[in-house]
Amino acid sequence: MTFAAKPLDWRSSALRWTDSFAQKLADHEGVLWSYAQPATHKNPRLVGVSRAGARLIGLSADTLWGDREAAAAVLSGNEPLFRGMPRPWAQCYGGHQFGAWAGQLGDGRAVNLGEAVSDGRSWEVQLKGAGRTQYSRFGDGLAVRRSSIREYLAAENMHALGIPSSRSLSLVFTDTEVQREEPELGAVVARLAPSWVRFGSFELPASRGDHAACQRLADYVLAHSYPHIAGASAAARYTQLFREVTLRTARTVAQWQAVGFCHGVMNTDNMSVLGLTIDYGPFAFMDAYDPQFVCNASDYAGRYAFAEQPRVALWNLLHLATPFAKLIDCADTVAEILNTYAGEYKRTYAALMCHKLGLYNVAKETDHEAVIEPLLALMERVGADYTLTMRTLCDVPELLARDAESEAIDKIVDRIMAVAESGSNNTAWKEEMRAFLTDVYRPRLLDDADGALSPEDAQDIAARMRRTNPRFILRNWVAQDVISRAAGGDEGSVDRVLDLITTYAFCDALPDHLKNEVAYGGPVPKWGQGLQSSCSS
Repeated sequence: MTFAAKPLDWRSSALRWTDSFAQKLADHEGVLWSYAQPATHKNPRLVGVSRAGARLIGLSADTLWGDREAAAAVLSGNEPLFRGMPRPWAQCYGGHQFGAWAGQLGDGRAVNLGEAVSDGRSWEVQLKGAGRTQYSRFGDGLAVRRSSIREYLAAENMHALGIPSSRSLSLVFTDTEVQREEPELGAVVARLAPSWVRFGSFELPASRGDHAACQRLADYVLAHSYPHIAGASAAARYTQLFREVTLRTARTVAQWQAVGFCHGVMNTDNMSVLGLTIDYGPFAFMDAYDPQFVCNASDYAGRYAFAEQPRVALWNLLHLATPFAKLIDCADTVAEILNTYAGEYKRTYAALMCHKLGLYNVAKETDHEAVIEPLLALMERVGADYTLTMRTLCDVPELLARDAESEAIDKIVDRIMAVAESGSNNTAWKEEMRAFLTDVYRPRLLDDADGALSPEDAQDIAARMRRTNPRFILRNWVAQDVISRAAGGDEGSVDRVLDLITTYAFCDALPDHLKNEVAYGGPVPKWGQGLQSSCSS
């Protein structure tokens, strides 16, 4: 069933609304989902609108800002978008949390408004922090401003970096008091995804022996999110679905590793069957390169450390395999699909890292062992800043092409060392890094360029590297600084930084309205080193 918005100011756009999840799975109400009603929030105020997010569902950010009171009322959940809108609902799912089965979970503070349909695509609109649902358990269903700012910015930053992700539409501040470690003020993020179905959406009914619910959910996911999958039998379609989920998961995690992103809470209820990055909680982009980096202050054992993410994703897939083994009715087929994960991950990661280093033409099986690992090992030894090192290396091809004097290469090495965690003048390390650039990296660049690296070719390679290695990302210290600025009254900083880490994520030159944000592309200030977030938000 599809609904058309009635003429209510900006709400009268060409926006079409559907509620396919609740409609198609109506006979599984209480099993896969339940109706929910957003709470009434005190003094909602529109603080941020993603222009790109708004366009996804056929809206204009300018029209939302032009009617900001009405927008804040709708995007906080205080008022419906239009008269006769479908009833909101919350999804029910389970999950393995930190390696242990947690039983029934569900959308404890996210209310689904349905799907906006625009340009042939549908986007489920969710209000995170909207209030209690049937699945809130002991929680209040609310979200605070600090975590909401982080999620609002992170989802759009990840998309700008080319990583599959949920999207953000808006950020609303409220004056509702939220009790955490201490009283805080509330916020609601309107977030978008083609579907919010998770690994745990299958795990929960499977744990209860409800094969029919798993089958209906799989059929829904196939029809709604994977319409290209065809097969003579249901088992064949379920096989292809599980294969796609496995491969998408491998590729997405490879992209996390290549950009230095640590999710922080890779529980199975936070894993999307579309291979999207979802549920931005205590995430972080690495500052100093450290494979054992843990961004979640609640992860005492380091289960979700940066280097563990590829293994954990496979572990999660193993648990998704349980309901799919029943659907496919062939354990050998499921095992064969799981065995494709490692190869897909390694191929994707190696290709991404080679592109970050300007190697675009000739893929070599030895690249990981001969080029990537030695570079990362050098970075790890001194705690080199991951993002700044990769960005600095963009200057190297042009120097190598013209056989630049050793002083020029030394300056590159000095720049990397200057923002390294060790911060010391490590002469031996500098010599090793210089040797890597001239004796390992340069020959590989030449090989990729058919043996000759002209200044023009090197310039083109450097430009492509700058489009691959971001300058501006949502580091923890950047997020914290924006949170502090917003708390101090500069709420406009939220959308300025959104612009910085999306439109200008890969840019050296900035427009005038972002000149004051240039420091966010620089080294981590002392106060911002070692910041962690927790699951409390």
